[in-house]
Amino acid sequence: MTSVTSDVYGCLPGGFTVKRFCLQSESVKVEIISFGCIITCLETKDRHGNFSDIVLGFDYLEGYTNKHPYFGAVIGRVANRIAKGRFTVDSKDYFLPINNGPNSIHGGLKGFDKVLWTPEVVENGVQLSYTSDDGEEGYPGELKVLVTYTLVGNELVVNYKAWTSKATPVNLTNHSYFNLAGQGSENIYDHEISIDADHYLPVDDTMIPTGDINPVEGTYFDLRKPVILGSQIAKLQESGFDHNFCLKESKRQQTCARVWHNPSGRVLSVRTTQPGVQLYTANFLDGSLKGKGGAKYGKHSAFCLETQAWPDAVNKPQFPDIVLHCGEQYDQTTCYQFSVE
Repeated sequence: MTSVTSDVYGCLPGGFTVKRFCLQSESVKVEIISFGCIITCLETKDRHGNFSDIVLGFDYLEGYTNKHPYFGAVIGRVANRIAKGRFTVDSKDYFLPINNGPNSIHGGLKGFDKVLWTPEVVENGVQLSYTSDDGEEGYPGELKVLVTYTLVGNELVVNYKAWTSKATPVNLTNHSYFNLAGQGSENIYDHEISIDADHYLPVDDTMIPTGDINPVEGTYFDLRKPVILGSQIAKLQESGFDHNFCLKESKRQQTCARVWHNPSGRVLSVRTTQPGVQLYTANFLDGSLKGKGGAKYGKHSAFCLETQAWPDAVNKPQFPDIVLHCGEQYDQTTCYQFSVE
């Protein structure tokens, strides 16, 4: 059985109340706030039965309303980068805020991570809704969005649904930063990871995919068999992973990634209906952010597995299409399973 409780997490300017929802089973506890649909806490057991919080974040609402690297948040309308903040849909050009070098990232200056959602308790979880106005952050169409978090046993399931009044690109994900040793641990070098992908997307110097779809075979991006993250990062020419891995297209959930932390025994397995997953190893954290319990979050102190459509797909016709049309339903699901071994 999953218990679902709620309380007041804080208030936004203007007196708007941010609620917190706690979903708890025998083996997992997760806390979600209505601001940004943010996962603020996720506690799982180690092999000795001890709980630790394994996601980065802040103790108070102020941390999330200030500038931060999207800890735990739902990202939209379009996760990841859109080259030069431009795209064309139905022969019309659209221009987005530039907020990542020369590109637009994670929905713009005020993406879904920075808005107040309307929550409703559902069986084993919470459902949050938001309506994005036509033209918000430069995107066409009024977009109605539902994000549902449910916890059953050791599985946290996130379902994303959306409907639009005009053709618009949509790509929703969750941007939780994990450290299976416990948040605040120095790095993730002792984590073992595998990603079930035969191809990845190489990127240019602004982190936009070049348009090529390269095989992982014979490269340091071949994670089909488990590798230790620390040694694999050391082999890369880049400062760490920040790349999309191309999954087999399927409407059914498929296992895309598995991470094991031997010292604690914790295992995270990820299943998704999405066509890609972005592995990001917190390359841009530099220790300046103080998180929960005063922890300083440094480079490589966490990893993200952002299940998603492929970056800049709206400008790459060879990539899986991300344009949602009026009368269609966007429906994607990602499942995080926590275990020990």
